[in-house]
Amino acid sequence: MTQTDTGLDYGALAERIRGWGQALGFQAVGFASADLSEAAPRLARWLDMGWHGEMDYMPRHAALRTQPGALVPGTISVISCRMNYVPEAAGDPQLEWAAIGTPDRAYVARYARGRDYHKLMRARLALLCDRIRAVTGTFGHRVFSDSAPVMEVELAARAGLGWRGKHTLLLSREAGSWFFLGDIYCDLPLPADTPSAEHCGRCTRCIDICPTQAIRAPYQLDARRCISYLTIEHRSAIPEELRPLIGNRVYGCDDCQLVCPWNSFAQNSDEADYAVRNGLDTARLVELFGWNETEFEARLAGSAIRRIGYERWQRNLAVGLGNALAALGDAPAALAIRDLLRARRDTATPLVREHIDWALCQGAAQRG
Repeated sequence: MTQTDTGLDYGALAERIRGWGQALGFQAVGFASADLSEAAPRLARWLDMGWHGEMDYMPRHAALRTQPGALVPGTISVISCRMNYVPEAAGDPQLEWAAIGTPDRAYVARYARGRDYHKLMRARLALLCDRIRAVTGTFGHRVFSDSAPVMEVELAARAGLGWRGKHTLLLSREAGSWFFLGDIYCDLPLPADTPSAEHCGRCTRCIDICPTQAIRAPYQLDARRCISYLTIEHRSAIPEELRPLIGNRVYGCDDCQLVCPWNSFAQNSDEADYAVRNGLDTARLVELFGWNETEFEARLAGSAIRRIGYERWQRNLAVGLGNALAALGDAPAALAIRDLLRARRDTATPLVREHIDWALCQGAAQRG
């Protein structure tokens, strides 16, 4: 039992917080110390290798990532929460592989097909804080959901919610990896949970499947080659040598998760916000590339995709269309793709035009 001069039993409070969290839609809640000093050298080595690419905010805020108390003064404990996001209607994972293998389909990572998860996660975390405040009175805290320099996976692993897989994502024996993470930094002396044991064993499926070989070794991800980074975080031209490897993945990549054996235990979500919108699970590349900027803004309002902006969306789709041309050859669908690319070329930004020209060359090379 953990008590302080406030008279609160913080061990009992932690168990109550778990229950409140589950009632609010979190599948698991855990507690970790705010001391991340052991993680600092690993982060420093990763940054020194330059594997963060154009994510300049990573080195700029490195100290804040490993020192929660510097980000939120007074923080001594972290409440880590996990929420599933794959909707019931998602179907068999084999359908995902079928989509990836259909050249003129547009593949959007599962997490981004519904509404932007940040708002829902932060709102639920805030409600959990309200429940805590009703018992403790005013307490220092701040909620996060992929919105600040926070080491979500490191904290979740320390809080016993799972272990870091070889692809660097969090894995759970009960839930695989199809979930979001959120954190509450607080000044309550909550007892830390026991970190989970690692259960990847000798499996290397995530490393072997990576289309761009971004997972250089177990637990070592070169973001500069990762399709999720290239289609979301990367702001400039996508390196030409990596474009053919991206295939039809226009926003994110799920390959390492789809192949992971632990995801056979993943549980679906009944959260309405995570339901697929705009047919993003079945859309064709030409359909999405045909949107003008006004349509992009309107259709993807409330979506995580909207954050990358119309230009990067068009850039990603142009790469997908080029790969489709290379795969389709002289099939009738290829003609429609070429016509659309040519129609968009003259009004495209220089960044998008460069990717359109590359795409048209893929079709020309295939025909030659």
